[in-house]
Amino acid sequence: MMKEIIDFLLQLERNNNREWFHVHKSDYQAAQEQFNAFVEKLIAGIADFDPTVSGLTARDCTYRIYRDTRFSPDKRPYKCHLGAFVCPGGKKSGYSGYYFQVGPQESGYPGGNMLASGNYLFDPKVIRVLRDDISHDDGEFERTLRQAPLFSLDRSDMLKRVPNGYPKDAPFSPYLMYRSYCLLYEPGRQFMLDGRLLERTLDAFRTTQPFIAYLNRATSYVNEEEASR
Repeated sequence: MMKEIIDFLLQLERNNNREWFHVHKSDYQAAQEQFNAFVEKLIAGIADFDPTVSGLTARDCTYRIYRDTRFSPDKRPYKCHLGAFVCPGGKKSGYSGYYFQVGPQESGYPGGNMLASGNYLFDPKVIRVLRDDISHDDGEFERTLRQAPLFSLDRSDMLKRVPNGYPKDAPFSPYLMYRSYCLLYEPGRQFMLDGRLLERTLDAFRTTQPFIAYLNRATSYVNEEEASR
């Protein structure tokens, strides 16, 4: 399944213009349909160990291939990857979840193959709650990281120092410097071409469920506080 999708994305990467896409739109639609079918199975599999995503559809979790170029110097009209973010309430809910991406490059964002768990776009109120939780949880946050050995915390969006009001030299202090909390695993193209792709992806995501639950506990707390005002 993924070979045909990657082959299309490779061609799109080399021909990222509207004229080529118009001629090959049926190829895109076939690739998107294959990807959506995989995502439906992925949602069902994740729901077995994380019921908070039950009832979602591929449409709730997938993204348009068309890029918003209005404010970007990069005017290429199309993304060269397909991605799905499986989280409670769907991709726009603000909750953390499980991200699956297939692309023409070996790994990395935006064009590579990757699995990620967490969220890049936290409400600042949620970040404050997470920092407070990490400061007082007796190592629970760190234990969720150890349960997901294939993954590592993305360090691309960090503060230069521990925020004011928190201890600078406590064992947990480095975790307070993150502005987004996301676990990354970049398995490469062969992973995507494996006949056991779905099973292996679910096995990997299952190890991150405690991490997701930890993050979403903070998000739910903030949402409930906001709703009660």
